[in-house]
Amino acid sequence: MRITVLTVADCPNARPALERVTAALDGRPALVRLIEVADEAEAARLGMYGSPTILIDGTDPFAPPGAVPSLSCRLYRDADGTVSGVPDESALRHALAGATPQVRDAEASDCCAPQPLDVVGRAGRGRRAPAENGLRAVHQQILRHFAATGAAPDAQTLQPVAAGAGRDATEVLTELADEDFLTLDEAGNIRAAYPFSAAATRHRVRLGSGVEVWSMCAIDALGIPAMLGQDAVISSTDPVSGDPITVTSTTGAVRWEPASAVVFVGQRPGGGPAASACCDALNFFTDAANARAWTSRHPDVPGQVVDQPTAERIGRQTFGPSLVP
Repeated sequence: MRITVLTVADCPNARPALERVTAALDGRPALVRLIEVADEAEAARLGMYGSPTILIDGTDPFAPPGAVPSLSCRLYRDADGTVSGVPDESALRHALAGATPQVRDAEASDCCAPQPLDVVGRAGRGRRAPAENGLRAVHQQILRHFAATGAAPDAQTLQPVAAGAGRDATEVLTELADEDFLTLDEAGNIRAAYPFSAAATRHRVRLGSGVEVWSMCAIDALGIPAMLGQDAVISSTDPVSGDPITVTSTTGAVRWEPASAVVFVGQRPGGGPAASACCDALNFFTDAANARAWTSRHPDVPGQVVDQPTAERIGRQTFGPSLVP
């Protein structure tokens, strides 16, 4: 048996795909190769429908009808609806045995995530404010203040930074809010600056420095350790059962309790700021069954259940170290 894993350079799911293949083989002999694909022409020649693609004797058992060759990140939806960057092990076992795998491709995209995830990163525009007109300087100062104190700064505190760009802090805050880098209350005070919330939420993050902050959602909480370069302990609760969920990040290694925990990533139709469109629909759940139970009670919120590596990756990509260098 020949198994080929096709990936692009630095694909975060290349190694997990190889590990998943090895586990599914369960000691059976096979020639397993990893090939990095450099361009669209090579993807078409080899039959790559996103990274990673797994070929069994030259055939992709998970390719959906009408699939076209692609270098974009690929997601797989398991039989229970969970989305992951690699096929489920049981589905791979079926494929290796020649059966139809109980898994299908999730929608692919350039940012390794289906469309409902886009609002987390401002529709692909990212969370790093523009450098012009003091926006980035003030934005970064806000994030640093949250990280240092656990609370939002007021306009007076931000005025020296805004004045350095010849601006008034209140004007800069309004512009940042208009671009959905933060939200303001009716008095013009900072209500939230993603990933931080000035008010209590379901998601509490204790930083390695000892400071405790609230995050707007599960994905925001997962992005905080990468953004600040700090260890962190995330404490949340399952919206269905009320059971506690803890995610501990220590020098980049992440441990989830319980081990079955997942994240639901959804978005309310109609658009608008992330705070109102999706933050209450980005939650930790103790398992996929509870996540599906929540979605059945909220049919107005389309989205998907994602596994732990995928949720961690979305958090890192959305709130990377460039936000607070």
